[in-house]
Parts: sequence; structure tokens; C-alpha cells
Amino acid sequence: MSFEPKGRVMLVDGMALLFRAFYATSYGGYIRKTKAGLPTNAVYGFLQYFFDAVSTFEPTHLVCCWDMGKGTFRTEKYDGYKSNRIEAPLELIPQFDLVKEVVAELGVPNIGLAGYEADDCIGTLSACFSEESEVYIVTGDHDMLQLVDDRVKVVIMKKGRSNYKVYDPAELMAEKGLTPAQVIDLKGFMGDTSDNYPGVKGIGEKTALKLLTDFGSVEGVIENLHALPKGVRAKIEADLDMLHLSRDLAEIRRDVPVVCTLTECLWQLQRENAARKFDELEFGSLLHLLKAVPDDRGIVQIEFGELG
Repeated sequence: MSFEPKGRVMLVDGMALLFRAFYATSYGGYIRKTKAGLPTNAVYGFLQYFFDAVSTFEPTHLVCCWDMGKGTFRTEKYDGYKSNRIEAPLELIPQFDLVKEVVAELGVPNIGLAGYEADDCIGTLSACFSEESEVYIVTGDHDMLQLVDDRVKVVIMKKGRSNYKVYDPAELMAEKGLTPAQVIDLKGFMGDTSDNYPGVKGIGEKTALKLLTDFGSVEGVIENLHALPKGVRAKIEADLDMLHLSRDLAEIRRDVPVVCTLTECLWQLQRENAARKFDELEFGSLLHLLKAVPDDRGIVQIEFGELG
């Protein structure tokens, strides 16, 4: 029986777009602010990225997902998780709430839940929406590749304007030699320096990829420890607990108690509300984007301004 999707849902990793926009627009030392002194550079850049993705992938439905504070079930499991992250720049902090206000005025739901990361909300919603629709996840985070399936594509934002890499299961296997599930197992073995969990000490990406190619999964490797070189076997045996913990930390949850229906996330630009918000934030140079959006669909071609 063929699959007839009820539209295309685009799940936006709001944190990824916001951070990317902040650093892209503050690189030269200039921070865009309102006349009252409110920093707005990250929100301004976020909107350019947002509308470019909408123009490129033409969703019928839109959701934006966010982290809701530092503490999550992962920090409870491992207190070193992301403990290496530096504090957000002072000019970015007020823009966390501001960007959600702007997204809401566009007519797009903001989804986030304390105790979980945006990734987990995206994982849950992608599983839910893919039952009826095709799903595109827009992010810069390669961890999201574990969510790829026949109805879920992960769109990785690359350097430069309008530059995306779209992954489905075939592309993931062709480029990285991995299935979606193996993306999680890979992190179990090699850890993640960005998120600050170690994996198995002494095992890097090359060895981890060979183990997964030869034995398929963490379980397959453990069942075949006797067949491994002595050095690799010793490293895994010494760090078995951390292997399992690292894999657990890497796995994006798909059962978070968040709910959003297709009706709630139908993409219909709230033009007047958005225009008022743009005017309030002195985004006059972006108002033409709203005027260019057709009434029936929020699809618009934009010109990148100060973003590179």
C-alpha cells in the first residue's frame, strides 16, 4: 500500500538557527540593536535562515523546537554532560525569549519541555508526524541523523547561504556508511567532545566505524569480544559501563510528552501580527519578506543581507 503524505512538516531546530545567526552576524564585532539598546542580531539572522529554509523546502506545516534550560534527564544521568559549554554571550541571552515571541507572531508553534532537549522534542514529533506526513528536520546537528527514515529527512545546514545537505537512509549509508541506529552506537564508542561524554577511552571514529561495519551494533561487538584484537577488547571491557551510558546519552528520545497536531502547525503566515513585531524590533529591511509571502502558503524567496 503506497504512502500518500498529508503535507510536508518542517521541524526547525530553533537553537541551531539562533546560535548560527548570532555568530554569523556578530563575527566582525557589530551587534545589531534597537534604538533602545535591545540586541536583535540573532533574531534578525534567524528570520533570514528561517525564511530561506521555508522557501527551499516548501513545507505545508511548521514547528519550531527549543531547549528549555540546562538541566535535563541527561545531566541527571551524567553530571559531566555539556559541562564544558561556555556561557552564552550576554547579547544573546535576551534574544532567547525574543525569538520565540517573533516565531509565535509568524503563526508557528514553539515547542519545548523542561527536562528534555529540543532534539528530543524533534525526535518525538518526527515520529508522530511521519505516520501521516513527510517530515523535514532543519538543523546543524549531525546527531539528528539518527532520526532519518523513509519518511523523515534530516536537512543539515552547511556553511554559506542556501547551502543544505539532505539525508535520507540511502544518502546516510552512501556518505557515512551508517544506518540511523548506528549513528547512536558510533557515539557510544567514540563519545562526543562537544557534549562532553567520553565513550570508550582510546577508541576513535575510525575504530568505531570498523567495529560497527564488522558487527553491526554495540550488542554485536560485545557478543564478539573474543574475535577482537586484544588491545581493542581490553579497552571495551574496561569501559563497558561508560559505553552503555554514552550510547544512552546520545540517543534522541521519541516519547517526550509533547503534543502538536497537524491542524495546530498548519503554515499560514500571520502577516499583520508579524509586521507589527518587525516594526517594533526595527526590522524594516525584512518587512518586504512578509509582503512577498502568498496568502495561501508561507513560501518566499529572500535575499541574504549581512549573513554569509
